[in-house]
Amino acid sequence: MKTASVNKNKNTKLFLHLKKWLEKAVLDYGMIEKGDRILIGISGGADSLALLDLLDSPMLYIPEFSFIAVNIDMGFDQAYKTYEILEGYFKENNYTYVMKKTDIGNLAHSDINKKNPCFLCSRLRRKRIFEIADAEGCNKIAFAHHRDDIIETLLINMFYGREISTMIPNQSIFGGKLHIIRPLTYLQEELIKKYSKERRFPVLKNNCPTSKISKRIYIKSLLDKLEKDNKEIRDNIFKSMSHVKPEYLLPHSRKK
Repeated sequence: MKTASVNKNKNTKLFLHLKKWLEKAVLDYGMIEKGDRILIGISGGADSLALLDLLDSPMLYIPEFSFIAVNIDMGFDQAYKTYEILEGYFKENNYTYVMKKTDIGNLAHSDINKKNPCFLCSRLRRKRIFEIADAEGCNKIAFAHHRDDIIETLLINMFYGREISTMIPNQSIFGGKLHIIRPLTYLQEELIKKYSKERRFPVLKNNCPTSKISKRIYIKSLLDKLEKDNKEIRDNIFKSMSHVKPEYLLPHSRKK
């Protein structure tokens, strides 16, 4: 199956803008070191395809590294047509890749797990990714979470998890054996989507049955409404995470 043609011109104003801020994030948070082997998680959405494309570009300030693209097919598309489209894109662009067909999505949304399908889905997918990273000798895993994801996660954790926390740009796991990095930390979702259209990536449809009714969608909609009155609302929330005043937060209450 032929994939959509990709615009080969990377020297656009938008590309240079995104590349500048990607490299700044990588440098600010020490995400990539010389000789790193990075597993890039590819869902087939605009964000992950943009991340792959940007990392597969000559770097001005980031040291040399190698990477492998990895896709975990969740099994929502029983005909695996999206699997074929994405594999065609990897081959067309000569990417080293690993793809796994699974039934994780259907298991997570089965009758035995109706309460929290997103948690199980994410947990099982990450387990597979960690296994592949180990098998492929990768010491870093790059996910395509961007600035808006980080802002939304903060509010999700506050509203539903009763804690103040979010995704972090460079996260050490397994005692430092592996790091999860998020090179798109400084990039806005709107610009990433625009870049994806500019480059004509073969963006795959998200077939998850809860993708349009998730807590993240609710938070995103809420922020959109708030932004009508204050255009800087997202920017203010993002910056506030680097200006925390612990002395003005509630201490743990003493249990009687």
